[in-house]
Amino acid sequence: MLWFGRREVKFVLNAKSARPKNLSTKNYRKYLEFAGLCLLAAGLFWWFGRKLNWSEVRVAVSHSNPYLLGAAALIVCLSYVVRAFRWGALLKPLGPARFADLFAATTVGFGTVFLIGRTGEVVRPVVLPMRDKRVRPSASFVTIMVERIYDMMAVVFLFAVNLVWFKPPASSGSDFTKVRIVGVGLLLATAIGVGLMTWFRKNSKIVIGGLSRVFERFGFIPQRLAKLAIGTLEQLARALRVLVNFGELAETIGWTALLWFGVTVANLLVIRAFGLNFGLPETIFVLGWSLAGSLVPTPGGAAGAFHAATAAGLLVLGVEREKAAAISILMHVIDFGPAVLFGFFYMIRGDLNFTKLRALASPEAVEHVVEEEKLVPDDVLDESQAFGKVASDESL
Repeated sequence: MLWFGRREVKFVLNAKSARPKNLSTKNYRKYLEFAGLCLLAAGLFWWFGRKLNWSEVRVAVSHSNPYLLGAAALIVCLSYVVRAFRWGALLKPLGPARFADLFAATTVGFGTVFLIGRTGEVVRPVVLPMRDKRVRPSASFVTIMVERIYDMMAVVFLFAVNLVWFKPPASSGSDFTKVRIVGVGLLLATAIGVGLMTWFRKNSKIVIGGLSRVFERFGFIPQRLAKLAIGTLEQLARALRVLVNFGELAETIGWTALLWFGVTVANLLVIRAFGLNFGLPETIFVLGWSLAGSLVPTPGGAAGAFHAATAAGLLVLGVEREKAAAISILMHVIDFGPAVLFGFFYMIRGDLNFTKLRALASPEAVEHVVEEEKLVPDDVLDESQAFGKVASDESL
């Protein structure tokens, strides 16, 4: 069993207590889902490359500038450092965490996402409590949720604002009037989303209390599901304190801005490596397409979908098909590949136990963490008291 923060969470890794009775059925279902995603990735790859002249794609890759590609890979590596610092800032309202453990969990998590797809998102918040026992698993999971919200809104904001004055190359022959309307709509949606999250943080007690009464009144809702929902919302409310604390909000926004500026510059260098005289506006436009493709949960870091979406954005800007394909392939490798190397490093060094990681990352274990961990309300524990409590638990 493992000790996580304030209370003991039992992950007993034996056949009698940890494995559900219908384990074989669930395993078959997982294998079928993974096989289905692999088929989807293969289908998207086929669609992506069905009309390409792959000899010209190879020529375009071989003539790319290796120094610019190397610089882009270095910036992506540095982006993991920024992500680790931002994760620590998001965790501050919930407890302390060491930077070395934040960095290890970040790189291992992104490496797993590259290998098996979006289902690997659960690995990152699991690795951190394995390495730093002061971090509660539920806090780790909920801050990842907040981080995803930050990233989505940052890219949507960049993409939408960029469209306001973006002028496509004359060679593209595209009419961007409707695209700009979509950009304004995305910008409004982002503002509404931030407003709703801020409102929830300020009124979280009312919302959670009302939802608890609904669950108590309607008995057909499973108690396990009710506890899971309430526990997640309670942690989310605490994590969203960054939205109403000016100092914490400024820190997390600063890290997010630095992160996506670095990612944009890295993608710009990849594009420039192929001899295209694009600037930041064109790169941000393509980045929006890449993000949309990366949301598809196929193995290999949205393999197939990322390539097709990125190439489509480049084609809109007038880039020839084979060169657009070559850029999307190398951009995918550079954006996701370095994390795999870091992940293998930590695995080989023995910092992570793969068997234990696999057990803790199971859906049953994740649900158990969120359900069972007892939370301390904000109005009872302030931040300094919370840190003191965590420290006292560490000594037990």
